[in-house]
Amino acid sequence: MKIGKLPNSLLEEIVIGPIVQNSVKRSEVLLKPSVGEDCSALDMGDNISLLSTDPITGAVEDIGRLAVLINTNDIASSGGEPVGMTVTALLPPSVTREEISKIITDLYTEAKRANIVILGGHTEITDAVTKPVLSCTVIGKTKRLIPSGGAKTGDSLIMTKYAGLEGTAIFAKDKTHKLKGVDSGTIERAGALGEQLSVIKEGKIAAALGAHAMHDITEGGVLGACWEIAESAGLGVRVDCGKIPILEETKIICSKLGADPLKLISSGSMLIACDNPGEMTEALLKEGINSAVIGSITPKERSVIADGIELPLKEPDTDELYRV
Repeated sequence: MKIGKLPNSLLEEIVIGPIVQNSVKRSEVLLKPSVGEDCSALDMGDNISLLSTDPITGAVEDIGRLAVLINTNDIASSGGEPVGMTVTALLPPSVTREEISKIITDLYTEAKRANIVILGGHTEITDAVTKPVLSCTVIGKTKRLIPSGGAKTGDSLIMTKYAGLEGTAIFAKDKTHKLKGVDSGTIERAGALGEQLSVIKEGKIAAALGAHAMHDITEGGVLGACWEIAESAGLGVRVDCGKIPILEETKIICSKLGADPLKLISSGSMLIACDNPGEMTEALLKEGINSAVIGSITPKERSVIADGIELPLKEPDTDELYRV
């Protein structure tokens, strides 16, 4: 099979479907697994408890920071506040003491910044991996659950920040040997995009303004996330590629590597489905967050407009990060 997330259709058929169909019923469970859904949710009385899990497999540099950011983003995308996380670190025999120390330092430094606690986990040297792999589970809380599948027909679809943020930062740090000819300033600015990968701030703003759905843009990029937010809601979506913001650094690096920035992992960017796009984009801008209305939720059809031509929006395939 191809490297990356299991294709959504196959994920539903052989993973999520059987799990949900054969699951016991518990009254505490408010949100079960589904394609495109960022979190599970449990009714814990005074609060709704949010849980999510994600591995970091596509990066080497900054893997500790990314583990915290990517996992806390899932909680923010459900309208919640992240509280703590557990970390399983699988490390190859070639790993050094210094490399382990760097990973742990990055973990607790970013956790402090996000105001969350590292609750525990597991650290193991194993020849089952050839580079470090971190798998994390994050726990959060909220009073109002905002599922990824909550979008409504007619909602505007807003994207925050820029396409390909995480992928661009990873390319700049892990693929420098393939970026000969790209000026050092561009590579340096691209690497610094790793500082913009949290969506906790926009999650709070969107939740306060009544967003119907939010979804952080990870593997599959912007177009993949648009498909997933529609799939999760059982609706359609119409996306205008010309309205998707892309930084010049991303354009240059993706062009050099032959990657499509619209299909590149984009943690740090969030999709917001809402019926008050003017108010939402204005509020985000006041907090220094760039955003743009890139499409709308439709009753059924899923399409993308590129160079004036409207084509079907396809289910996301392997992320450009892995392809490169």
